[in-house]
Amino acid sequence: MIITKSVTDIQKKLETYATKEKKEILPRFFKTGKGEYGEGDKFLGVVVPNIRQVAKRNVDVNDITLNGLLTSCWHEMRMCGLLILCTRFEKADEKTRSYIYHYYLSHTAAINNWDLVDLSAPCIMGRYLLDKKEERKELYNLATSNILWEQRIAVVSTLTFIRKDDFNDIL
Repeated sequence: MIITKSVTDIQKKLETYATKEKKEILPRFFKTGKGEYGEGDKFLGVVVPNIRQVAKRNVDVNDITLNGLLTSCWHEMRMCGLLILCTRFEKADEKTRSYIYHYYLSHTAAINNWDLVDLSAPCIMGRYLLDKKEERKELYNLATSNILWEQRIAVVSTLTFIRKDDFNDIL
């Protein structure tokens, strides 16, 4: 059953976990200043374990809400959306996995910091391509992108292959 929970509802839930201290620390930690790699990213001040709790309770949100999470200006909202996608992918049949994989690729602009890449790329892109060597050309497209985070998605996705003793693509 798909739950109709809005982006605002999820944001309010995340905000209940926010602290002033983390709201001040996280932008510095993720280098969001002018000219830094995370320039302009915004934080509510929520730590990952709390984001995981919210994501776990909202796995069945509809695609409109999921899209709203992934396009949010708030880092924690995008992370919540990616965690939901990872959970869905894990439990999905092959057709749904294909849909999630392509959906993920269409939202790489939202996957714009190392933590977002590292938590999502292996479990979605890596897992999807694990037994689809003929489709791995997408890794090479991302690896040659001018966008740092797309390059990182390509490299970090190969962790899934490496864990299965497949080193061809990373080398």
